[in-house]
Amino acid sequence: MERIITSLLETDAYKFSMGQAIYHQFSDYKTTWSFKCRNTDTVFTAEMIDEIKRQIKLYCDLRFTEEELEYLNKIKWIKGSYLDFLRLWKPRYEDFIFGTDAPCGLTIETKGTWLNTSLYEIPTLAIVNEVYFRMAYNYGELIESFKEKLNEKIQKLESGEFTIGAFSEFGLRRRLSGEAQELAVKALSSKKYPGSTFVGTSNVYLAKKYNITPVGTMAHEWLMCVGQGNHKHNPAYSNWYALDAWVKEYGVLNGTALTDAITTDCFLKDFQLTYATLFSGVRHDSGDPVEWGEKMIDHYKSLDIDPTSKTLLFSDSLNFEKATAIYRHFSGRAKVAFGIGTYLANDTKVPPLNIVMKTTACNGMDVAKISDVPGKGMCKNPDYEHYLNRCISWRMAHETGNSLRV
Repeated sequence: MERIITSLLETDAYKFSMGQAIYHQFSDYKTTWSFKCRNTDTVFTAEMIDEIKRQIKLYCDLRFTEEELEYLNKIKWIKGSYLDFLRLWKPRYEDFIFGTDAPCGLTIETKGTWLNTSLYEIPTLAIVNEVYFRMAYNYGELIESFKEKLNEKIQKLESGEFTIGAFSEFGLRRRLSGEAQELAVKALSSKKYPGSTFVGTSNVYLAKKYNITPVGTMAHEWLMCVGQGNHKHNPAYSNWYALDAWVKEYGVLNGTALTDAITTDCFLKDFQLTYATLFSGVRHDSGDPVEWGEKMIDHYKSLDIDPTSKTLLFSDSLNFEKATAIYRHFSGRAKVAFGIGTYLANDTKVPPLNIVMKTTACNGMDVAKISDVPGKGMCKNPDYEHYLNRCISWRMAHETGNSLRV
């Protein structure tokens, strides 16, 4: 199999925005990341695992080129000190630990500095996906079904059947293959649509290649590690610590806040006037999207902030039909945008994999995500998850008044 990851730019844009803040503020943090396949009927064969290991070794041989660094230098929020770090940076195969003790037959863990391990997540998932689909199926048939479905989607955008406003392609971690994702980005970026605008991709490599915007701000790892990695912190205040560190790094730049790392209701306790003003918008990633959007609009209004000046970014298991319904519901009441992943990068005649790679420890202690719906978290220690839930529940029940309104 040919090399799957061909450039260190082939990752999601938020890995660089988080990476720069990690480099400047948390360079000594250590993290553990764990791979999980949520599909109950998927098995990785020994041959697949050997190829996954080989592909990760090939990935670990890559370095940033000066041309790639010059491209990053043109992004207004990237600083020279971080570019100098990337100039020296190289993935370490020694940070990867492989095993077979899982229902799917594959375990992967990465351990090391947060600076390193954060950057491994997206390429690892892209490699696992592509190896699996090329070896488990007739790939030629899959890519043909992918092309057919992609053409149908684009035709419906062109006809106006789907109207979704601004949208981006977010499919790198769950793509069928590099070929498939590039087909989608190339096709979507070459056309104009009534009522819809393709604004970019999370894949920085493809953004550079097709001269479109690399899209992304922060992921759950940021709120989990900043908020829970310092063991002196009360984890129910994870959002405050994470938002505060982000503003220190970026001010008003690159500001879309992720709301559901420890539930949106707890997030809103800290997303008061200062942060709600500084951040340009918020991202939805779990729970009912309409209920969430209404809650965010009400919250902005309670702070005397005009919701139409803020962006509601939706990114949870979307297709064009769902996005159209959401867009029509909130049109004129807030700026609405969508990050659409698997539907654009891995829609074929066979089901996609539901694989994740999550932070499971930071600085030697467990971390956890408590999203707005069950099943999206991943914590190896039920006792810690219970402790975090208790902290959140106590804060929600006992913290009153507007002392944190600023």
